[in-house]
Amino acid sequence: MKRFLRGALAALTLGGLAGVASAADLPPPAAIETAPPPAPFHPFQIRLRAVGVLPESGGSLSTVPAGAFVSNGFSASNQVIPEIDLSYFFTPNFAIEAICCVTKHNLYLSGGALDGQKVGSSWLFPPTVLLQYHWTNFGAFQPYVGIGVNYTHYFSQQPDYVILNTVSIGDSWGIAGQVGFDYMINDQWGVNFDVKKIMMNPRVTATVAPGTVSILGRANISPWLVGGGVTFRFGGPAAPVAPVVAKY
Repeated sequence: MKRFLRGALAALTLGGLAGVASAADLPPPAAIETAPPPAPFHPFQIRLRAVGVLPESGGSLSTVPAGAFVSNGFSASNQVIPEIDLSYFFTPNFAIEAICCVTKHNLYLSGGALDGQKVGSSWLFPPTVLLQYHWTNFGAFQPYVGIGVNYTHYFSQQPDYVILNTVSIGDSWGIAGQVGFDYMINDQWGVNFDVKKIMMNPRVTATVAPGTVSILGRANISPWLVGGGVTFRFGGPAAPVAPVVAKY
């Protein structure tokens, strides 16, 4: 009996030592890795820009009686204005942008014997909506193009009273296009550069002092808008928690 007990004890001892050795021979588990979280998607964007408004010159002009007023059309002065826009991204690539600003321009005769003669001034309210495509495969550099429609309301029109006694500019509709880029410093803040072209050809009616000659025509304003500013993106769901993956 004593021999049996001694043999059993010896077998258990050897088995335990073998188990310890087997566990020691196993490789240690690899370090725990975490998958990188996806980039956050912010569907709302707001920009504040300084914009140079550079109208074209030209248009068409007629007078009653014919030939009583020698000029070809109207032009408007350049301006530098603040501009704000708000965008909504349907996806990281497609967005809709609404632009708003208010600007004042002096009006001049364009072409003919009275070319460059100031005849008045007007305020412009030109809200514009554009559908955009944004490229997102260049990292922080994110160029875009856009096309849309502009409506311009002209108000507080003032003749100069030297040549014109009255002046009236009708509201206009036109096509708008743009190219630009955002350079994102992080997922929310960036800098922006943007160029837009807006077609504006409003109808102009005026009278020459003392009101005996009527002037009818269209002003080919159609400005270029060149600007730069700051981009801020916000909104959207909270970033998902990345899964934890353990590899052995």
